[in-house]
Amino acid sequence: MIERLLRERTAVARSDGSFHTLFPVGVSAAEGEALREWVQREDAIRTIEIGLGYGIAALFVCEGLLANDDPGARHVVVDPYQSTRFANCAFQFIDEAGVAELVEYHPEESEIVLPRFLAESRSFDLAFVDGNHRFDGVFLDLIYLGRLVRAGGIIFVDDYQLPSVARAVSFCTTNLGWTVEEVSTDDDLHHWAVLRTTHVPPQRPFDHYVEF
Repeated sequence: MIERLLRERTAVARSDGSFHTLFPVGVSAAEGEALREWVQREDAIRTIEIGLGYGIAALFVCEGLLANDDPGARHVVVDPYQSTRFANCAFQFIDEAGVAELVEYHPEESEIVLPRFLAESRSFDLAFVDGNHRFDGVFLDLIYLGRLVRAGGIIFVDDYQLPSVARAVSFCTTNLGWTVEEVSTDDDLHHWAVLRTTHVPPQRPFDHYVEF
């Protein structure tokens, strides 16, 4: 399924017959492969994605989860625009790929869903962030995911070339002690950064602040 989408680069939505150009909205093959490899490297079984889009990244994540071979594997996706902006194409592809049973969908904005997950004491091994690219949106996603992802877990951030995204990442590395594990090359259309959260949250005084 991944190979077909990467090759054909367009699709017709089964839901309403609309025509869709999948890229550059969808992640590139290089980014998808990097994402899949991190899922496998971390032995992840609980993953979360902010911004499902056309589902290309989700398919790579599911491929990694299947390779990890855990019957409890689950990929949680958060996207309020799937039925409008994307005509449910992602679920069309996920269904055709035969991995629908792995995916749990929440059709709300992440600033609503993530606090609820925190209240429910949910936990994830790896997160992929590709939702609201404004600074405030990325910042909120990272702050909540920093509490939802296991200690020392991975947060894979798309569109790192955007100043808003890079700035939000800079806060987390400068003030929260996260580390950058990988950054894509400048040749990639979608730059990405792979962040690792701290194993032990830093003890910060109430007025702690480092310029970022």
